Amino acid sequence: MVRIIDVLQLTDRHEATAILEFVMQRDRNWTLINQNTELSQEEEEKVNKILEQRKNTIPLQYILGKAYFMGLEFHVNENVLIPQPDTEILVEQALNSVKGQAKILDLCTGSGCIAISLKKQLPNCQITASDISEKALEVAKNNAELNDVKIIFKKSNLFENFVEKFDIIVSNPPYIATEVIPTLSKEVQNEPVLALDGGVDGLDFYRKIIELSRDYLNDNGKVFLEIGYDQAEYVKRLFEENKYKNIEVIKDYGGNDRVVKGEI
Repeated sequence: MVRIIDVLQLTDRHEATAILEFVMQRDRNWTLINQNTELSQEEEEKVNKILEQRKNTIPLQYILGKAYFMGLEFHVNENVLIPQPDTEILVEQALNSVKGQAKILDLCTGSGCIAISLKKQLPNCQITASDISEKALEVAKNNAELNDVKIIFKKSNLFENFVEKFDIIVSNPPYIATEVIPTLSKEVQNEPVLALDGGVDGLDFYRKIIELSRDYLNDNGKVFLEIGYDQAEYVKRLFEENKYKNIEVIKDYGGNDRVVKGEI
């Protein structure tokens, strides 16, 4: 029979622990303390199935159906990007800028992790989240329910279906150049292309969001955009060309440029 310790030695220890937690319905501490415990035949079969999926580069979060962001749990599937720790910088920057009861719009919301995390910290603010993908919005709505928050969801191609104005607009838009996508890891290529492809130079969405946001922001409104590590100067220039002020590039905890902010 296969024991817990055998599984821990089969693959990355962090992944193995997550798989065991999922299969055995036990927490991390229990699995680490009880490493000589044998798996049932059913549990062994489930573990083997997951490991086979991993060999086929299916992201573990999709297999387990969940991911964590800002200390919260989110449902994820192949219709949304997997929340990444670096995006927490975007949320933190938006949080730090809020004074009073702000109206906030999250464009390209995907799993809803940004909007939901903001609402958790800002219960008195109105948070709206939009996406062009109906399937992504279904995931986001489920996540709002899972985390017990009220978000306004709207299907829209960026600002297409909006008339109201906001105090803050945040977005982690698609920003990978089209020709780069086939060179990404197989795991990343299993995430939705719609949420990755930023056009020929990766900047299509930044051009649109920065240009159009001025019409959807209240006085002194702010835009916060997550960027790729090498896009800061290009995005900063787009803010400058569109007459934004107090433009700032914020680094993540790894020292990479991660967020660009502009105000009208």
